[in-house]
Parts: sequence; C-alpha cells; structure tokens
Amino acid sequence: MKWIFLDGIPIYQQIVQIMQIRIANGEYPLGSRLPAVRDLAMEAGVNPNTMQRALSELERSGIVHSERTSGRFVTEDEESMRQLRFMLGKESIDAMFTSLGHLGLSKEEIVQAVTARANELDE
Repeated sequence: MKWIFLDGIPIYQQIVQIMQIRIANGEYPLGSRLPAVRDLAMEAGVNPNTMQRALSELERSGIVHSERTSGRFVTEDEESMRQLRFMLGKESIDAMFTSLGHLGLSKEEIVQAVTARANELDE
C-alpha cells in the first residue's frame, strides 16, 4: 500500500490510520515485528520523529507494544483486532453515509442501496 497523505490532517494521525488498516488487514499479522522506525519513515517519506509519534500513539491504543531491545510488535490479542476492525468499519460506514447524504440520499435510501448492492455481489 502506497503512503498517500492529505492536506489539512496531521501526518502522524494519517500514519496511525494507515498502520491500523495494515494491521487490521493482516499486512502485519498478530504478533509480528514491525519494521524499524527509520525504515518505516523512509518508506513513507516522513521525518522519523513523525513516525515515532504515530507508533507511540499505536502503543497507547494497545495495538502494538514495545519489547525493549527487540522493537515493536503487533498485539497478539484477537479481541483487540476484532475491535480495531469494527472501529475501522464503522468509520468507513460513517464516511459513506456522509458522502451519500451530500448527494441528497436519505438514510433509508442509503440502506436500500447498500442492501441492493450486497445482493448483487452475492449473485
């Protein structure tokens, strides 16, 4: 996944979200070691201090943890991963409702459209 940053949102917050998605989708599996701060910063094209701040935020949330001399690791707690996926899904749904609401669709019309599309995908 390419690192793409938007204007108007702090970079470290965008890194947190990108890393959450990468962890939730299994790019970084449960218990796996994350790349070093400098490696991630270089890959993302950001200052290592910015990456450090984002990773510290992920630690505070319990998604990753540090082992003193070994680096940072993704949690092994499956319940935390379930909650992370649920939160990210909810954020996507909220964004979809906002976007479609701006198009003039009511909540009921959005639900109907989503249901119809889900049925089409099952075919």
